[in-house]
This record gives sequence, structure tokens and C-alpha cells, in this order.
Amino acid sequence: MYCKEKETLPHNPWKTLSTRTVYENSWIRVREDQVIRPDGRPGIYGVVETPIATGVVALTHDKQVYLVGQYRYPTNHYSWEIVEGGVAGSETPLEAARRELKEEAGLAAGRWLQLGDVIHLSNCFSAEVGYLYLATSIEEVGADPEGTEVLTLRKVPFEECLALVDNGEIKDAVSIIGLLRAERFLRGANR
Repeated sequence: MYCKEKETLPHNPWKTLSTRTVYENSWIRVREDQVIRPDGRPGIYGVVETPIATGVVALTHDKQVYLVGQYRYPTNHYSWEIVEGGVAGSETPLEAARRELKEEAGLAAGRWLQLGDVIHLSNCFSAEVGYLYLATSIEEVGADPEGTEVLTLRKVPFEECLALVDNGEIKDAVSIIGLLRAERFLRGANR
């Protein structure tokens, strides 16, 4: 079913009949919903639920970005990314971003700016949402990564980060969106 541009978009053409948890661990919950599909037929929909994600573009006074390198088990790939993490417990996304910046990169920032509205990271099968921040006035405070993290930290000129996005070396969606939103913000701030 397609909606023409001028038609009113439907709010929710799905009807949920029941929900059950299929799998759960510290990082994800997988649920299976029995549904009536938009075409009126019965079906199932599997949804992966996660904590809220955060991403931090940590930018130095001389326009360098701190990138974190780590092996990503699901993709079997070493990945260069902005500082990322999840919201724990009753934290706000900004509190989580501050914590992750210290844990992963050993940094604190004096200024924080949210980069746009919430993002949906893979909305065809996941309910994961994320918040992105630009952190400036950076100071080193000492890292404390989690036991699951073996991290490499490097500073990369901001323009080079954008080139890494363009040539596909940075593949992580949170990093790509965060760097591009930061670029648009910085371009607008310099007008």
C-alpha cells in the first residue's frame, strides 16, 4: 500500500494482538508480536529493543575529533567511531553521553550541544533510538572502559573524518549521522 504525497499518511496500519519476550540479556530484548498486518492478514513481527543510544562528536579547539577504534563482534569488523554508548538506568541521554566520553575516551567536555532530534537506528526491526551531541572545551581526565571494550583512541582532523565517511571507512550509522550533523552545525555557525 502506497500513499500519494498529498494524501494523509496513516498513523498505524498494524494491529497488535499479543506480545511475548523471545530472548533477553543485558543489552537487548527480542519480542515477537502477533499482529494483523496492514493487508488484513495475520502475521508476526519481531522487534529488537535496546537501551537508548548516544553518540558524541568530541571536537578539540583545533578542529580534531576523537575517534574510538574497536572490534565489532556482530559485523566481524574493526570500526572507527565517535564515542558511543547506551543510557543506563535512570540516566538522561546527556548524562550517558558524558559518562561514555569519560569511560571510553578519558575525556570531559565543558560545552555540550545536542545535534538535532532523536534518530531511529534501524527501524525495520529495532526500536533503538539515539541522541547525538557535539562536545567541546575538551580536557583529558583518564579512561575507564568496560570489560567488553578493547579500545584505541586517536584524534583525526574534522575534515578527514568527513572524508572517511564519504569513502566508506567509517561505516557506523551513529558516527556518520553525528559527523554530518556536526558539519552542518559548524558550517551554519561560521556564516
